[in-house]
Amino acid sequence: MTTTSRSSRIGLVLLLSVLLAACASGGQRSPRDQMLYDYVSAVRWSDFDAAVKFLDPELLAREPMTDLERERYRQFQVSGYEVKSASEPAEGEYQQVVEIRVVNRHTQVEKVLTDRQRWRWDPEAKRWWLASGLPDLDAAR
Repeated sequence: MTTTSRSSRIGLVLLLSVLLAACASGGQRSPRDQMLYDYVSAVRWSDFDAAVKFLDPELLAREPMTDLERERYRQFQVSGYEVKSASEPAEGEYQQVVEIRVVNRHTQVEKVLTDRQRWRWDPEAKRWWLASGLPDLDAAR
């Protein structure tokens, strides 16, 4: 085996190692992005009972969710969720505007909601909370 051939193989192995390491670390999400991913998953599956767990405890203390509200959310199936814009107005704050399409399970009528989400970082709990509440099902675009 020649020196050039051996160097080429070593270079190729090093390059593949670097590429594999880059791919492995690329899957890591920030705590905020992971929280948003988990929340979106709950909403897209119309699992509003799970989505409630993302609500800011301060909001829930002021405005606890009633059984009637829970039943109202169960009446809808989410058919689309698209983030239209996002911003960080200040450290520890995150806002996004989301278009959510929902279908009423009883009437099969679809409507489009614009959900203006406001998230806040809780340094004590070390997590993000949805401070703006769940989407308003009565507000259509």
